Amino acid sequence: MESLVSPDAAFWRGKRVLLTGHTGFKGGWLALWLSRLGAQVTGVSLAPATTPNLFDAARIGQAVDSRLADIRDAAAMRTLLRDVRPDIVLHLAAQALVRPSYAAPVDTFATNVMGTAHVLDALRETPDTRVAVMVTTDKVYRNNEWPYPYREADTLGGHDPYSASKAASELVIASYRDAFLAAQGIAVASARAGNVIGGGDWSADRLLPDAVRAWRADGELQVRRPESVRPWQHVLEPLAGYLNLAQALWLEPALADAYNFGPDATEAAPVRTVVDLALAAYGRGRVAYADQPQGPHEAGLLTLDTSKARAVLGVAPRWPLATAVARSMDWYRRFDDGEDALALCHADIDRYVGQQ
Repeated sequence: MESLVSPDAAFWRGKRVLLTGHTGFKGGWLALWLSRLGAQVTGVSLAPATTPNLFDAARIGQAVDSRLADIRDAAAMRTLLRDVRPDIVLHLAAQALVRPSYAAPVDTFATNVMGTAHVLDALRETPDTRVAVMVTTDKVYRNNEWPYPYREADTLGGHDPYSASKAASELVIASYRDAFLAAQGIAVASARAGNVIGGGDWSADRLLPDAVRAWRADGELQVRRPESVRPWQHVLEPLAGYLNLAQALWLEPALADAYNFGPDATEAAPVRTVVDLALAAYGRGRVAYADQPQGPHEAGLLTLDTSKARAVLGVAPRWPLATAVARSMDWYRRFDDGEDALALCHADIDRYVGQQ
């Protein structure tokens, strides 16, 4: 098929899109990008979880039809889908953090497994929908701490409740696709990405937001697991993948499957490297590295094989790690200096799209 390099405004213009999780970090950026592309976006989510947050800072509620609802409410999802009648569904709503999943495992499973099932089940009553991209995570794989990247056919699993809930949601997605939605004419795919960075994320227990909070206040960043390796990527990288995947599914429904999105495997890096890059970009700050890993179990080594997305969708990363970190820290620094969050987001999207 033709390579899809950048999301195509001609394709997205006028499409009715239901975006779950639009008040979150990734969902907020995606809402803005879809609005730029001319889509008619309805966002559904809980209220923003942090103060500050990208939804309010970038005035995302002015760009989309914003509705507050809980994906754990099956009846609400059915009503919403019937009302919106979306052409395309992009499901990003989730409990998206590992450490909170230890504190609230049942809530994590309710949101990530049953919430996903509720969205998929509601699609059984929406004849206008043709595509659903269901976002999970890079952590869906049973992590063997092996030195080579995980491919889409590798065994699913998860030690912590967050990872396990996302792996379980992959089974739910595949079941609904195979048992119901494919026959109904809806192409359903899962998108596996994670460890995204970028401006506008103020979540707890995420590396760059924690760094900005500490360094802005002349404090010290405490790093629990400096040697943990992750496939870091700027938030625009997976979002471009999701948009291109949705367009590809619209054109070729037979492509409905699971896809990894992430940096080249050689760009995966330990936490310590990311902190060093962030500190250099931010210009000031202190760091304390733990001698031994602290807190509950988290995977030590995780990388993804993205050959499938590259070969099938024409999707390849554009920004190397150093650029991704520099763009992220520049966003935070300029926002703290009083610049407008919406303008900062548009500037990053312009820069990203311009690098074709």
